[in-house]
Amino acid sequence: MSGTPPQLPIVVLDALMPKAQRLVANRRGSMVWQVDSHRGRYAVKIGYPIQATADWPAQPWTALAPAREGAVLCRLGLDDCAYGEWDLGTWNFQPWHEGPDLYELWSPCRDADSRLEPHPSAALSCVEALAALHGRGWAHGDVQPAHFIIGPDRTHLIDLALARGGQVPEGYDFPFRGCLVHYEAPEIARSVLATGEAHPTQEADVYALGASLLISATGWRAVEYPDDAPRREQRRAVATGKRRPVKLHGELGELIDAMLSPVPEDRPTVYEVGKSLS
Repeated sequence: MSGTPPQLPIVVLDALMPKAQRLVANRRGSMVWQVDSHRGRYAVKIGYPIQATADWPAQPWTALAPAREGAVLCRLGLDDCAYGEWDLGTWNFQPWHEGPDLYELWSPCRDADSRLEPHPSAALSCVEALAALHGRGWAHGDVQPAHFIIGPDRTHLIDLALARGGQVPEGYDFPFRGCLVHYEAPEIARSVLATGEAHPTQEADVYALGASLLISATGWRAVEYPDDAPRREQRRAVATGKRRPVKLHGELGELIDAMLSPVPEDRPTVYEVGKSLS
């Protein structure tokens, strides 16, 4: 993919017939486009395999992730979406959601000179979005601030490629090998270190939501390790269960502290967090 201007696959162009399109993300193994169509505005995700380098092993699963997410969305009843294959991997399209993500929304609270406090209503809206998924029997597996889009009417929880809770087509499935380590629960980190794989759980989602709220409100990760530490070293730090104290006052700080318990059974459920915030 390097050296070639990224283009939407022909099959997606035929399906949406874009009036306008804008590449919004182009990272290793995936691209995301904002596409305006006669059908509405869509997020289009394109996946392709990552080739091995001196620093990174090959990652073939990135080619399958868009189709897997599309299958999950269909299982959850979203009818305005589609997924399929292209020459190098898979794709999906789904409705585009307008609004800042959680980290962006709370950026004024992280200003050293600011006296602004994170508003509980935004936290509650994120909790409600995750609770809706948990209520369907699913775990997200990749909860992080960028995946909560705070819209004018409701908060949307996006990026469900790693979610577990129902069947997806076998040809698009792949093992769960952890998520962004900043938000990984200790039990997930330990499993990945020991076996290379883990199983997403709703308890781990609650930990990740607590870590997301903490870093969005304060700028601090839940677990301390050097910014440039290799991923395995980061995971080892998370796996110990030791973390920074939650220096956030009030009920929100107390809730985050409970959500970040190293023992999954000691964490509140997302419904209990929502009840406290509401």
